[in-house]
Amino acid sequence: MANYEYIISSLPALAPDWKPGESSFGQTVEWIKSQLGPSDKKTVDRLLSGFKEENLDRDFYVSALSDGNRFIREYFGFDLNFRNAKARFLNKAFGMPENKDTIDAGTGEFEEAPKMDAVLAMTDLLKRERSLDSLVWDKIGELTLFSYFDLDSVLGYIAKLHIIDRWTSLDVETGREMFFNLIDEVRGTFKGVKDNIIYED
Repeated sequence: MANYEYIISSLPALAPDWKPGESSFGQTVEWIKSQLGPSDKKTVDRLLSGFKEENLDRDFYVSALSDGNRFIREYFGFDLNFRNAKARFLNKAFGMPENKDTIDAGTGEFEEAPKMDAVLAMTDLLKRERSLDSLVWDKIGELTLFSYFDLDSVLGYIAKLHIIDRWTSLDVETGREMFFNLIDEVRGTFKGVKDNIIYED
């Protein structure tokens, strides 16, 4: 059985004086996987496969929504609703059929829909992208709220680190801020409580 407490408590120490490029997303994930057993590694790989756009077809989501791991099921259920909402917004903006390029995999109600609609209505494209990622960040925090030292807490860490990695390549200061928010979470309660991330224009 993996020592999740050791993994989680060790993660911030990987880059205490973090600077872009010192420890890449891939390097961090490989270290995490080196501490896990075969079954947990497969679960991490399922999460990572969902970060690749080319994998996100209906078969992927159907499989993810019936996965044995709760975080995988709920994270990708949210992810599908999130992407469908974006597609419908763009379809409406360009006069296309509402459900063009959406996937129906039976995810149920999308509770975050009102917040997402408000974000998608923003005219500042950079602020909109940051705010969309903030919705995802908060959802990850919600999914790991009562995860202390378990695989879900590790998966949540990786999912947040993936967001940070994306923004680091676009905006160093945003990436730095989000990284230290994540460190504060892990050093604090290990519960994955939500951050109040402030984005500046």
